[in-house]
Amino acid sequence: MTLSRLAELTADPTASFVLIARDRADTVELLTGEVADVDLLADIPLAIDGTPREVFALVPYRQVRERGFVAQDDGAPLRCLIVDEHGEIETPALVDALPSAPVPLHDDGFDIADEEYAAIVEKVIAEEIGRGEGANFVIRRDFTASIDVDDRTAALTWFRALLTHERGAYWTFAVFTPGHIAVGASPEAHVVARGGVVTMNPISGTFRHPAGGATRETLTDFLSSTKETEELFMVVDEELKMMSAVCSDGGRITGPHLKEMSRLTHTEYMLRGRSALDPRDILRETMFAPTVTGSPMQNACAVIRRHERKPRGYYSGVAALFTPNAEGGHDVDAPILIRTVYLQDGTLSVPVGATLVRHSDPLGEVSETHGKAAGVLGAIGAIDRDRVAEARSDADAPGETRALADDPVIAELLSSRNARLAEFWLNPQGEDFTGPFAGRTALVVDAEDRFTTMLAHQLRHLGLGVTIAPWSEVADADVDAADLVVAGPGPGDPRDTASPRIARMRDIVARRLDAGAPLLAVCLSHQILADRLGIALTPLDSPHQGLQKSVPVFGENASIGFYNTFTARVVPGTERVAGVEVSADSGSGDVYALRGAHFASVQGHLESILSRDGIRTLERLVAHAVA
Repeated sequence: MTLSRLAELTADPTASFVLIARDRADTVELLTGEVADVDLLADIPLAIDGTPREVFALVPYRQVRERGFVAQDDGAPLRCLIVDEHGEIETPALVDALPSAPVPLHDDGFDIADEEYAAIVEKVIAEEIGRGEGANFVIRRDFTASIDVDDRTAALTWFRALLTHERGAYWTFAVFTPGHIAVGASPEAHVVARGGVVTMNPISGTFRHPAGGATRETLTDFLSSTKETEELFMVVDEELKMMSAVCSDGGRITGPHLKEMSRLTHTEYMLRGRSALDPRDILRETMFAPTVTGSPMQNACAVIRRHERKPRGYYSGVAALFTPNAEGGHDVDAPILIRTVYLQDGTLSVPVGATLVRHSDPLGEVSETHGKAAGVLGAIGAIDRDRVAEARSDADAPGETRALADDPVIAELLSSRNARLAEFWLNPQGEDFTGPFAGRTALVVDAEDRFTTMLAHQLRHLGLGVTIAPWSEVADADVDAADLVVAGPGPGDPRDTASPRIARMRDIVARRLDAGAPLLAVCLSHQILADRLGIALTPLDSPHQGLQKSVPVFGENASIGFYNTFTARVVPGTERVAGVEVSADSGSGDVYALRGAHFASVQGHLESILSRDGIRTLERLVAHAVA
């Protein structure tokens, strides 16, 4: 496909086309075709009249409602470009042909004032994280401005700037469709499925390069940060939940790696597993990345709905390219829609978000959004480099080459992180589930935390035949019929009996206890079980979100990951309550595990990547419950 064809397309204001520069490619792909808007991911037309078709899709955030999650509905279309032509243009030739005159911005600023955004941050930390609604949440605001040139010229100008100055992006892209123009450089592949192998790429931790660029010393300080490390682990846990839902082998972690870009460096892992699902189903089950929403995912959507001032449009959604493969199906390549500029009728919008955790500083998060917006605007040349530096985004010389990941000190710092992680998720697991409990069944009740998918995978690894059922759909007959019921984790206050979800989980736990039927209770359900046994529940002084601890579990110390805001607590030194064995902290009395006749429970998440002794402890507790 030639430059003349691109010239024809850009001259036609009604033409729809997409430009994509993929990581490490020396050409830019040009896709043309007709646009079709559909309602659901399942409606994406991968075949027309029986003929497989390549399709590019813009998937808005509101599609998360397909998973039963809440979202403000702005009507942003699930837009598909049904590809007729797919060609390539040499990057240098394209750069020479694209417009380069600066595009000035007018009336620019954030849609939410700094002090208002800081107040939202404070409210989310106090009312959401502080009440146990989740580990972290991403709340966004938009930088907006007006321009004097037409939208298409601006987008092509900024695409040229990204091709020239940005590096390390997974996709650099420009999308031109009626009423929706977008240009960006996404660092992150959300999900890729090729040849039956599914890959996800969780990225967390952002190091903004100081003036003069990153050095071993400055990057060492960043990589040594406990906060940055734990945030990355939390993101990996959240994406492994998705992997365990779509991959028969649960997913395996490799990394960590550095994602080095021109102005920023991130830390990342790669997750891989095998799946036979339709790529549209894979995309549905992985909507959307916790790096731009939060965790647990379902509650993160509810928190976003409560605290964001307006719908998200395409921010935190994905761009997805479905390509026919040799097996008669389709592969999918889907980066996250972040670091993206949206243009409509002479108005520019750059959505940016800050990840809020228990230790977040409201003013620091305000600064974070300024830095992210300035990073995008500086990369497209819409603001000068001095202004970028003032926003702490700052800056290497364009095109500078670094290889800090190859530095022995940096490589050792990165690899040392895995010493904290569970070998179960670092090693190939296979699909031969002939463990010690083969022949038995387990019903895992999901209390709105999809850690249950990882837990179910581990239970299958131990030989159990597992079914997962949402708390709102599980019938009493199913609760009674299972050889083992696993009452799962979830967000919220275990004492809140007005919550239908909490009330139902309390009923399930009580039903199994009263029947003397095997029960394993995890995290929230562990707290509910403790309350049923007369053990006091209390909020922690500081939430344990993504915290790794070595704790006593019935005669063995176990390294376990914790995600809890509430705890059951006994008098320190208590070993039994009402005939039930108690494993608790010798100082605080916080209860880590319980066991009695046909039941066991654990406060931590044995399925988490932070639980180095997770699979061993899970086997011990299941063995007790079913004995």
